[in-house]
Amino acid sequence: MKNIFLLMTAALFLSFCGKTQKIELTLPALFNDNMVLQQQADVPVWGSVSAGEIITVTASWGESADAKADAEGIWRVKIRTPMAGGPYDVTITGQEKTIVFQNVMIGEVWVCSGQSNMEMPLKGWPPNDLIEHSDDEIAMADYANLRLFTVSKVISDKPLTDCKGNWSLCTPEIAGDFSATAFFFGKKLLNELKVPVGLIHTSWGGTPAEAWTPGDELRQLPDFFEKVEQLKTAAGQIEKLNRWLGQLEKINMTGKSYPEVWKTLSDTRAGADYDDSRWKTIELPVRWEESKIGEFDGIVWFRKEVKCEEKNGDYILELGPIDDMDITYFNGTKIGGYEEEGFWQTRRIYTIPEKLIKKEKNVIAVCVVDNRGGGGIWGRADDLKLYPEKKINKSIPLAGPWKFSPIAEFHNDQFYIYGEGKKSYESRPAVDVPLNSNAPTVLFNGMIHPVIPYGIKGAIWYQGESNVGRAEQYKKLFPLMIQSWRKYWKQGDFPFYFVQIAPYEYGQPDLSQYLREAQLSALSLTNTGVVVTTDIGNPQNIHPAKKLEVGERLAGWALNKDYGFSALIPSGPLYKSMKVEDNKIRIFFEYADPGLICSGKELTDFLIADVNKKFVPAKAKIDDNSILVWSDTVTEPIAVRFGWTNIAEPNLFNGVGLPASPFRTDNWK
Repeated sequence: MKNIFLLMTAALFLSFCGKTQKIELTLPALFNDNMVLQQQADVPVWGSVSAGEIITVTASWGESADAKADAEGIWRVKIRTPMAGGPYDVTITGQEKTIVFQNVMIGEVWVCSGQSNMEMPLKGWPPNDLIEHSDDEIAMADYANLRLFTVSKVISDKPLTDCKGNWSLCTPEIAGDFSATAFFFGKKLLNELKVPVGLIHTSWGGTPAEAWTPGDELRQLPDFFEKVEQLKTAAGQIEKLNRWLGQLEKINMTGKSYPEVWKTLSDTRAGADYDDSRWKTIELPVRWEESKIGEFDGIVWFRKEVKCEEKNGDYILELGPIDDMDITYFNGTKIGGYEEEGFWQTRRIYTIPEKLIKKEKNVIAVCVVDNRGGGGIWGRADDLKLYPEKKINKSIPLAGPWKFSPIAEFHNDQFYIYGEGKKSYESRPAVDVPLNSNAPTVLFNGMIHPVIPYGIKGAIWYQGESNVGRAEQYKKLFPLMIQSWRKYWKQGDFPFYFVQIAPYEYGQPDLSQYLREAQLSALSLTNTGVVVTTDIGNPQNIHPAKKLEVGERLAGWALNKDYGFSALIPSGPLYKSMKVEDNKIRIFFEYADPGLICSGKELTDFLIADVNKKFVPAKAKIDDNSILVWSDTVTEPIAVRFGWTNIAEPNLFNGVGLPASPFRTDNWK
């Protein structure tokens, strides 16, 4: 009897354990209705279910495959896709559940990634960051065979296996919020190839390339080894922080506009009598990342007391630019604000009615929301001032100490609102490493790894601005990132086409051209191509409006290299070699066919140097499909530079109207 009882007990225990470990059949978000699968390929399909369960994947084009879930419940099959077409159904059958994906198309799938110039939507970020032709393009954007998927923004210290997002048919309602560069790229492929096109958009403004590179690969570079190790050792701290954040009130931003956020925030901190005695001080203006606030995306209140000697008429309050959004109060009354995205470069100038002015104590209170990259009240010191509208010379400087209090932080498309006591900002668990979108490897973990190993044709990339100033590092980092993606995807050396950063006044001379040169170093890898943008930039705006040209130039590389359009020239002239001829230097190019042209009266932006290594402006002319460069002051030239300033917009093109990339023939520091 005792043995029978033990056996029954064991059976009941095993039965109970089996029930608790039962896992419902699921697939990553990438598998959904309306998805596009890469044509004529063995595409991976995967998901999770109870360990040992048999899964069958059946496609209505006639293919099927089985898989058995491993000990962790993970299953994966590869299924052969036909030539482009559809719509089809894909059915995933388990022992207790069946999932059917409908309206599935077979075609060409591309990953579209980078920072803000890839993220920038077709509708732009008004008022300053606009896309040319966007209204017309959005109105016409009804393309059933162009399918769009945007990966939600997520940072993670560990590689994730799933993301948030949905496949959508391209409609005017969807297209306006989708990456403009990716849209124009996909539209060009759709029109030329006449097959369905699927675009997986995964980007984050203001982010550096190291954030998009896997940690085990970054460890190869000495500059990042220690940072990757720190992230690994901080895993326990990060887990503790995540648990703490989980108990806070949240505002989920998925599908929401920012005016909705403001409605949920209390303005009690705006009042003149609010007790801010426990708040810390900060010197303004400053970006949060360069202050005691540190690497932080979220919501921060700022307060400052001022005295107004004059009380005759309205006052003007100037705060300079605020990154990204603000509502500003004077003595508890709202006097202005920019409550939507896109105004991070806009100077804040608000009028204060005379009735709000007190001769003694007045309080300026500013609530600032930042959701990406740099944040804060960040302009010049003389941007911050208060003065009577009728007496501008009576200005009261506001740069210097302000009180501040963070009230929420932003992670993975959610605001976590601080509370009181154990839920206050002061009680936030410390983490020894910055955990934001700029940290090494966190975006690969959160926004690329979940997409792997979905079947793709290739990738397009628009990034580099956040690595300006670190060109030597980027020469190694960028090719490493490309190679690491290919390594993880296990789909060979798939095409990877990228955009060179556009002209922009970065301040310190010689920054952007060194970065452009570093980007060109990736052309040493197979199946790569570069889009030059010196003719379609805006030196006063880091987000140029001409995204149609960028997208179509990226598509030109794909059409030429991957789809058999051999007569299409994919690039403007790229420097190949030089030859000294007496007192001149002759420059030879790749992609010079069908000839070189000058868009002005004479070629611009050439420099030449002799053995003293001092560059002087040079004359240049087109000669036999090459360029002759000289200066009357240089008798023994040894080097040439072209387009070698931050804001150079040279006028050398090839015969199909594509611009020549900036270059130098020397390697001097």
